[in-house]
Amino acid sequence: MADLTQTQTVPTRLLIGGEWVGASSGGTFEVRNPADDGVLATVADATPDDGLRALGAAADAQAGWRATEPRERGEILRSAFELLVERSDDFARLMTLEMGKTLAEAKGEVTYGAEFFRWFSEEAVRVHGRYAEAPAGGSRLITMKGPVGPTLMITPWNFPLAMGTRKIGPAIAAGCTMVVKPAAETPLTMLALASLLEEVGLPPGVLNVITTTDSGGVCEPLITDSRLRKLTFTGSTAVGKKLVAQASDQLLRVSMELGGNAPFVVFDDADLDAAVDGAMLAKMRNIGEACTSANRFLVHSSLAQPFAERLAERMGSLTVGDGTRDGVDVGPLITEKARAGVHELVEDAVSAGARALVGGSVPDGPGHFYPPTVLVEVPATARVFREEIFGPVAPVTTFDTEEEAIAKANDTEYGLVAYVFTQGHARAIRVSEALEFGMVGLNTGIVSNPAAPFGGVKHSGFGREGGFEGIEEYLETKYVGSAL
Repeated sequence: MADLTQTQTVPTRLLIGGEWVGASSGGTFEVRNPADDGVLATVADATPDDGLRALGAAADAQAGWRATEPRERGEILRSAFELLVERSDDFARLMTLEMGKTLAEAKGEVTYGAEFFRWFSEEAVRVHGRYAEAPAGGSRLITMKGPVGPTLMITPWNFPLAMGTRKIGPAIAAGCTMVVKPAAETPLTMLALASLLEEVGLPPGVLNVITTTDSGGVCEPLITDSRLRKLTFTGSTAVGKKLVAQASDQLLRVSMELGGNAPFVVFDDADLDAAVDGAMLAKMRNIGEACTSANRFLVHSSLAQPFAERLAERMGSLTVGDGTRDGVDVGPLITEKARAGVHELVEDAVSAGARALVGGSVPDGPGHFYPPTVLVEVPATARVFREEIFGPVAPVTTFDTEEEAIAKANDTEYGLVAYVFTQGHARAIRVSEALEFGMVGLNTGIVSNPAAPFGGVKHSGFGREGGFEGIEEYLETKYVGSAL
């Protein structure tokens, strides 16, 4: 795998126990470019038996990996970080080809994703227990931490590199072995990443990768297998609920990073230019195909018209096209089904009385493109306010009081992230405390940071990725009571 600019050089087989092997059935599936529906590669289509072989390899490698010195685990991550940065252009192009985001955005994801390897390389040597005298005296209380054990990681298609590195990084640092099941739409980036980790010395069996079009059929036997000790998933809430139910049989440690319905709240004292800048970041990052994407724009009635007009002007100036080409700002959505779902939400809003200031129609030609769209006068009953859009559509509605803004923002089953724009310090604290979300972007359109805990509440899941908290998801605490 010397040159990732040619997809033929990316591994296309399963990685099990340090060996690249075909599916036991001989089955394969095609990976397509969403910009033109062209075939990029044909990869192995794993069966349930392949998945169980991968879990067996992870279980066999667990004891040896656990015993590896923390410094060695950290150095592997540090080497992976450096090599990933060195090959950022190649990884970015690969992501653009299989997912659709522009090269500029893909390079940003490589930078972001690589940072999880650097962060957790430093955390590998900082896993601490404690030693204390019992309150009543006469004995000592000792706690120690160790790896949870073999982990199944199910990653999504929208951030094919970063959603992998922020799970793999802490697992390696903690001493856990892994089976990774990437999305069928974007398996190539994960296969390339696994090859890179091999190259920097990750031992055989520590990381196993199974690509498949039968996610449920392959993953369920692993989840109910007693050798698995943890499940981590990033994806839809509907699928997450099913996985949690399956995980209950073995009482697995579970981390769920699920759907979002992020409010973007603009108060009357906000800096309007900063709010529009933030809206562009919060809405258009990753073509709007992100769980952190701003989904509901709640703007004070005194600013709603100028905000919507400026946002429409900015959105309308973006160039839609193949993300590999210079000058393109917005690439295609991942599939035709995804585009149809986005347009259905727009049509529902318009039929209920909303008006499109820009966009709102499906373009002709090949590829799964959808134009940046701003909707105003959107009724509260519109589906676009209730469902995750996952596309470049910004619906705008109004509020008049702080209490009304908070109530509207919290009026969702989801609780991943909220965005707030205000210049009032007291209001910023008040509103941040009142919002029922795991993260708040205060006067910023980006919250993700490898050094900060990422995750939500309510139907957006539980557990945290990144920050000091991230490695704790892969550690168990043991208590030893010692007599004097």
